[in-house]
Amino acid sequence: MLSGGCSVRIIFFITAVKEKRQSKISPHCDLARYTPDATRTGGRIMAHDNNLIAMIVIGFGLAFLFGTAAHRLRLPPLVGYLLAGVALGPFTPGFVADQTLSSQLAEIGVILLMFGTGLHFSVKDLQAVKNIAVPGALLQVSCTSLLGFGAALLFGWSLGAAIVFGFCLSVASTVVLMRALQDRHLMETAKGRHAIGWLIIQDLVTVLILVLLPALTGVLKGGQIDVFPLLETIGLTLGKVIAFIVLMMVIGKRVIPMVLHYAAHTGSREIFRLAVLAIALTVAFTASELFGVSFALGAFFAGVVLSESQLSQRAAEESLPLRDAFAVLFFVSVGMLVNPSILIRQPVQVMVTVAVVVIGTPLVTFMILRALRQSMSASMMIAAGLGQIGEFSFILASLGVSLGLMPKEGQDMILGASIISIFLNPLLFSFYERRRQALAAAQQETVSALTTPTEDRIPAQPESEEPDDTPVPTTLRQHAVLVGAGRVGGLIAAALLEGGKPLVVIEENNELARNLRDHGADVFLGNAASGNVLDLANVTEARLLLIAIPNAFEAGQIVEQARQRNPNLEIVCRAHFDDEVRHLQEYGADFVVMGEREIALAMLNRAETVEVRHDENPDEASPSLGFSAVAPTDV
Repeated sequence: MLSGGCSVRIIFFITAVKEKRQSKISPHCDLARYTPDATRTGGRIMAHDNNLIAMIVIGFGLAFLFGTAAHRLRLPPLVGYLLAGVALGPFTPGFVADQTLSSQLAEIGVILLMFGTGLHFSVKDLQAVKNIAVPGALLQVSCTSLLGFGAALLFGWSLGAAIVFGFCLSVASTVVLMRALQDRHLMETAKGRHAIGWLIIQDLVTVLILVLLPALTGVLKGGQIDVFPLLETIGLTLGKVIAFIVLMMVIGKRVIPMVLHYAAHTGSREIFRLAVLAIALTVAFTASELFGVSFALGAFFAGVVLSESQLSQRAAEESLPLRDAFAVLFFVSVGMLVNPSILIRQPVQVMVTVAVVVIGTPLVTFMILRALRQSMSASMMIAAGLGQIGEFSFILASLGVSLGLMPKEGQDMILGASIISIFLNPLLFSFYERRRQALAAAQQETVSALTTPTEDRIPAQPESEEPDDTPVPTTLRQHAVLVGAGRVGGLIAAALLEGGKPLVVIEENNELARNLRDHGADVFLGNAASGNVLDLANVTEARLLLIAIPNAFEAGQIVEQARQRNPNLEIVCRAHFDDEVRHLQEYGADFVVMGEREIALAMLNRAETVEVRHDENPDEASPSLGFSAVAPTDV
């Protein structure tokens, strides 16, 4: 936790930077002098504008400090990022960051985040969720808009202001929900895909509202409606969206993978990484400028058309560091917009707004999903994820104010409600997690009641209403558990299954899990670092745990959880460096395989079978290569 003295020094530092940046050069000073902030060009001195650098440096610095403090207090780091934005905003003392620059940098985070999401979301996945996402999202937007509309009328606002206010409260933040799904390893689950599909429909509805709102301004202010221009606007907007999607699915599906494959064949990691960034940013920008589609939606479809390429996983890995960094700036930029005084000036109105978002929207979403015959667990998860508002709400509110439809205090209330709803969203997910665990425990008790002590295998469980969302624990005992079924784990799984060994696989990738199930494996979709997933794999009664994921430090968490549950379990891991080996052994791993070392040994074994010579005399016999006999100067 940050000490009080450290906090004071940080505030003094921010204030000093602000004072320095706000100071002006005296008209009598000697501009011919060389200074750190000036460059001589053509006989003139041109002052550098360091707004971008200062915003990035102080933005990331404060995000790190506040995020670390939030983590120490057992709060989500994004709470710290939001508070860092409040500290950088114009409504608090000290340095004031450039809001335009911060919002544009945050858009890069949104683009990379949605591009990465699209890489894990194929066209088949889109088709699979349409029957739930399309009617569900449309109903939810309509119902939440009505709740917001009613609240605005209670505030005494006009009809136009109430309509805009209702729309602002009906759309969730893409970034917040994506981060929540990623942090909980739900992206590859069926309910995670339904949530993403829901967001896509919300984005499309928002694009339509943004286009139609200026055309309807006169009507909302009490004027007459001109039907034909309105229909023309609607048709043009829908036509652009359809044209973009068709273009991406027909042409983009061929061109984008071809470009990425060319970059991969250059053998340069830098070129490949640049290709990934160029594709994501170019498609998103083109979608926005030419087709009127949001950056997020454009980047998502760029990822979708690339998802079926063999390079999609590598593309996701290359974009990950930048994606996470710029996503942090999104939360910082949100915090910068918040005027804390609105909580004092309009506390009741803000609380009503928060209630509509945090209570109203989840309840409406939950009832819609249950009516669509979705499971209890999936309904609760999606409802919890939608209990917040973000970037599209800000855009709608800003447009409403600029058109004279909504008062400025309405925009402040939406911003205040947004930051509160983002604060509270982890609590909604915690409630969902407790309920999900309760459902799983109840089902486990039902299964255990059917088990006799002498059985090696529990009788089959009758089909449940929600088989996908509340999985039944494995019935295997004295078995092997494999974590990760990628390039390494896939080979292990194939060999064990071929040998008839009892095996349970834990995998996060839905496609890999589906393929393993098709080959008869017992597979659980999720993150093995979660104790609940290890319990589903019955690691307590397992004989062997094979951790084949490449991230050794994440593997350490899995080792720790597994060792607590089964002290006698044989645990085998993989690593790349000596530090990782020590880390895994400290947590309780029995055997750690270093991939690079095994490669070196295999190559050395092969080299030992080939005769090489110490000189160029072909007539002399030479022994096989022995590295111990090679002089250091020859190596």
